[in-house]
Amino acid sequence: MLNEVTEEFFDRSADLVGGETGEAMRRIVDDPDAAAARAVLSRQASYNARLRTTCVATLVDGGHAENALPQLARANVNCRLLPGHDPDEVEETLRRLAAPFGVEVERRRVATPSPPSPLTGEVLGAIERITEEMWPGVPVLPVMSSGATDGLYLRNAGIPVYGVSGIFGDMDDVRAHGRDERIRIDHFHEGQEFLYRLVKALAAAD
Repeated sequence: MLNEVTEEFFDRSADLVGGETGEAMRRIVDDPDAAAARAVLSRQASYNARLRTTCVATLVDGGHAENALPQLARANVNCRLLPGHDPDEVEETLRRLAAPFGVEVERRRVATPSPPSPLTGEVLGAIERITEEMWPGVPVLPVMSSGATDGLYLRNAGIPVYGVSGIFGDMDDVRAHGRDERIRIDHFHEGQEFLYRLVKALAAAD
């Protein structure tokens, strides 16, 4: 289920990644129904989550004693819906998959869908220009977040939202949302300078 952002992501990533995966990225943009390309990209979790809605059991609870068979078991299934994917369709799919096993599905919360923000030249162009000024040769890749943010409330109010940091990460020291979460000091200050320039560019009068 590709959209404007994921199509641009795979298209711009293809040459950077190269090999079988890069070729699969090119093919999926040309033909979202290309089964072989989907199979290749689905092997990596981060690409898989940008191709389709994903659901996973995050909490499992069952039984009442160590020496007794459980009479009841319950699992919380967390779904990350792609923009535009109908929550009712996702729920119906889960019900259909669970039915042969006598498992009941109950929705815990009401989803708040929101439209994706468009890739406008005004925003993307400013990001690309400032990136080239600060880090010549570094490509800019639009990426759809595989998690949720409070941006959905602004998008539903008609305000486009973009997550831009200008902060580089260490691929060999990923601690996001983990123990001793941290970033390098110089990366923090670079990110502040990048955001300062970007806000000035976007807020400037024509």
